[in-house]
Amino acid sequence: MKAYSINPKTKSIETQDFDGQVNSIYTFFNSILVDTSDILHEHIIYTNGNALSTTHTPYFIGQQLFLGESLILGQNGLEEVDVKIHENELEKLISYDINDFYKKALDSLALQDINLYKTFEVNDNDSRLLLNYEWVIYTFNMADVKTQNYFLIELDKIIDEQKSIEEHFQKMAQLAVNAGNI
Repeated sequence: MKAYSINPKTKSIETQDFDGQVNSIYTFFNSILVDTSDILHEHIIYTNGNALSTTHTPYFIGQQLFLGESLILGQNGLEEVDVKIHENELEKLISYDINDFYKKALDSLALQDINLYKTFEVNDNDSRLLLNYEWVIYTFNMADVKTQNYFLIELDKIIDEQKSIEEHFQKMAQLAVNAGNI
C-alpha cells in the first residue's frame, strides 16, 4: 500500500510501498517501541518510541511535535489503507522550525526514561483531563519568556535531584490548566 515517510534530517517526504505487516513497521524504525498518532484525519502516523532518548530531529505536523522519521498510512476504521492526503498538502502541515525553548526542553529530557505521549491525569474543576508530556511542553512554549525559563529551570532541578519527572509534569500541567481557568 502507498505510504509516506518523513525524514526531518533531509526535510523530505518520500512515497513508500508498505506491505502492511507489523514487523515491517518495526523494521522501518529498527525498534520494537513504536508510537502512534491519529492527528491526521483518516491516517495513522507511526514514529520511533526511542526517538527522544536517541535525540532524533524534532519537527511538527500541524501543532503536534514528532521526533525522527515517521511513517504515515491511510486508515479506514481499524484497517490500514493507502494514504489519502496528497503529498503537497502534507508538506504544508509540516514545520521543521523548532525554537530554543523546545530544543532545551527536549535536550533536558533526552536522558530520561519517558515517552512524550504517555498520558497522566490532572483536575479541571470537577472533571479529569488526560494530558501528556508533549502537551505540557507545547503549552509552556506559548507562555512568556519568564515562564518558559521557570519551566526549564525547574525541569533541570528535578532532573539533577533525580525526582519524578512525571510528578513534575503533572504539576506543570495542573498549573497550566489552573491558569486557563482564571
